[in-house]
Amino acid sequence: MTPVIRLNDVSLGWRDKPVLQHVSGQFNPGTLTAILGANGAGKSTLVKGIIHFLKPTAGSIDIDPAFRKELTLLPQLSDLDRSFPITTYELVAMGAWRRIGPWRQYGKAERARINHALEQVGLQAVADQLIGNLSGGQLQRALFARLMVRDAKVLLLDEPFAAVDEDTCEDLMRIILGWHAEGRTIIAVLHDVDRVKRCFPETLLLARQVVAWGKTAEILTEENLHKARRLSLGGF
Repeated sequence: MTPVIRLNDVSLGWRDKPVLQHVSGQFNPGTLTAILGANGAGKSTLVKGIIHFLKPTAGSIDIDPAFRKELTLLPQLSDLDRSFPITTYELVAMGAWRRIGPWRQYGKAERARINHALEQVGLQAVADQLIGNLSGGQLQRALFARLMVRDAKVLLLDEPFAAVDEDTCEDLMRIILGWHAEGRTIIAVLHDVDRVKRCFPETLLLARQVVAWGKTAEILTEENLHKARRLSLGGF
């Protein structure tokens, strides 16, 4: 099986500060993988490397050519400028840009896709509101709707459950599991061990290096979790 993403002894960092070192492994097509670790473990840094926002300081990240245009990122809520004056509908509609470009009008099919995505996440009533007026949970639902419109085959989700209520977490998890059932490749940065055990078949456990990577039931042992806590700056 040709992997969607292969990591070849990858090291990543910011300026002269190393964050993550000597990561090797692969994400195969159709897998649902959690990247788990404490704050500072290098989880989001790895995602930024995969999406080419950050260049490796050593090693390489290979993307299967068939999937290079299929990678899409759900950013952390804290990375968004909520003061930008766009509506919920406009934010969700941005998912169509790869197909039609940012300046063309949306045709009937695209408008139907956008409205369906808003309906799926329960945001029809706030479609005309500015994103600055949305709660954290509503904004995350809008970002998930944008991914629905984007319709990519490889999804990188950076802290998809951060700063949202439990009902929203459960709704978003159902969406993720639905994407997985459709055969999409999903990589999610998380810190909730229990949720990973319940919902994610594969886990990459990080602590500035790979602690373990494979089937979740085999990776999230007390021994591996203890090692990850010991190697990290803080617990999780």
